Amino acid sequence: MDNMREKEVLVIIPAYNEAANIGKVLDQLEKPEISEIADILVMNDASVDNTNWLVKARGHAVITHVFNLGYGSGIQLGYKYAVRRDYKYVIQMDADGQHDVCNIPVIYDRLRQKDEDGRYPDIVLGSRFMNGSADFSVSIAKKIAFHLFRFMIEVAAGRKIADPTTGLQGLSRKAVLYYSKYNHFDDKYPDTNMIMQMILLKFKVVEVPAVMHPRTVGASMHSGLKPIWYMLRMFFSVLAVVFRCKVLKVDENAGLQDVEIPYTQQKTAELKKQN
Repeated sequence: MDNMREKEVLVIIPAYNEAANIGKVLDQLEKPEISEIADILVMNDASVDNTNWLVKARGHAVITHVFNLGYGSGIQLGYKYAVRRDYKYVIQMDADGQHDVCNIPVIYDRLRQKDEDGRYPDIVLGSRFMNGSADFSVSIAKKIAFHLFRFMIEVAAGRKIADPTTGLQGLSRKAVLYYSKYNHFDDKYPDTNMIMQMILLKFKVVEVPAVMHPRTVGASMHSGLKPIWYMLRMFFSVLAVVFRCKVLKVDENAGLQDVEIPYTQQKTAELKKQN
């Protein structure tokens, strides 16, 4: 299989029963300003509707799970795909239309912008709650969760993160490589816990204002009483991450280590030496 790609960005979209929404999302992603810089991969988590066939009919890459593995597992498999195909950046967004595709060029540009410390971002978070973000209303339960998780990150990591549960993120190859490995990524709800982990491991995490919309069709994975269970699970998951990183010092300073050379670049260098 040819691993060479002209585009350096892969947009990963986890989807579960999103037939009513995925077509509109793909319409936007197929516009020239996006399609010229990014390929699309839909992670179909054993949907029982037509999500799989709608994506295939549009000619985009799709991976379909035989069984429902959960949001985190789908995203991580997408990371493994990106690593094998030598993409330099990954941008992940939801299939329900909440994440406006106008955010993609903004995140892409930020990933390639070096900061005063000489480093490029490893993770760019699309935030709903920064100056410049579009208005976005949330429930009381979610507001409580946001305040709790912001507080936990500030206390444990010394960072203020405006939107600690955003699913709209851009990742460098270094971050994708780390996340793609066993036991480095939450297989269910990778949100605040993963942001906490990456900050503590010295990966460079930044935020940009984002445009997001409320879901209009279908049910969110955080609907009903699920936000309460999610908040409890995330609270203890964040504590576990803090213990693992600050007490056990697992993978200490992983974010400061050099990224491995992509497979295709290795082969090119070897051929040059031989010639």
